[in-house]
Amino acid sequence: MSLKGKVAVVTGASRGVGRGIALQLGEAGATVYVTGRDPTNRKVDPKLPTLEKTAKEITQRGGEGIPVYVDHTDDAQVKALFEKVASENNGQLDILVNNAFSALYTSSENLTTPFWEVEPELWDTYNNVGLRGYYVSSLYAARLFVKNARGGLIVNISSKGAEQYIFNVPYGVGKAAVDRLTADTAHELKPHKVTVVSLWPGGVQNEVILNLVDQAPEERQKIFKGLLNQAETTEYAGKAVVALATDSKALDKTGKALRTTRLGKEYGFKDIDGRDGKDYIIISLEALKKEKL
Repeated sequence: MSLKGKVAVVTGASRGVGRGIALQLGEAGATVYVTGRDPTNRKVDPKLPTLEKTAKEITQRGGEGIPVYVDHTDDAQVKALFEKVASENNGQLDILVNNAFSALYTSSENLTTPFWEVEPELWDTYNNVGLRGYYVSSLYAARLFVKNARGGLIVNISSKGAEQYIFNVPYGVGKAAVDRLTADTAHELKPHKVTVVSLWPGGVQNEVILNLVDQAPEERQKIFKGLLNQAETTEYAGKAVVALATDSKALDKTGKALRTTRLGKEYGFKDIDGRDGKDYIIISLEALKKEKL
């Protein structure tokens, strides 16, 4: 499944699912622009991967990794990103993966406190980058797709939280809105042969969670490591994106929310450790309340 000659943008690719997707796109041969916030403006845990490390590994795997610092709350920076991509590739863009999301692991209290007991700013923390950021990036990418008349693929990272309660109110409403964004942008872009889908990973062995578990007391580590052993690696979603990007009939799926596990069965790919993916929420609200990780 070669993507050599293809140009992709993956937002929020310093770590987690964004990093995993970017690495798989690179392994398939794509040129991948990866975005993340500038570490000089914030405190960064040295144990976690960096944007530069992601870009370097993309290149090592056979693609070309290009890191670009972008604050996805700043529309001007997002616009500049797509102008850079266009100017460096004769206007070409083939794949956009909207993944940048700022809030999920900022505080366990935000995951366990009723909405009326937190400040309204929590809504913006979850949905300015996650939801609005997806819209803004999609807008600039769509301009390139339509102008080029070559088709394209937009993948919006969403979750099962779009259909059932997970974590808190702003999270769930934001994910449901992401899936609506997918459906409506797909409707308008279909005549231009641009496929737009939401992708739902299952539970993921996210580096932030792994780091938190390693810092927890030993008796709690056993509980959460048992859950993590059943979760997807961050690159399983990347295999799903590569499969979609190389599927000549991907437009048949436009507007839909797709689970990584179901795509794995359809396209016949397994996780990088040889396992099939599982629809599993790693750390549920109940587990957080009980174990206080």
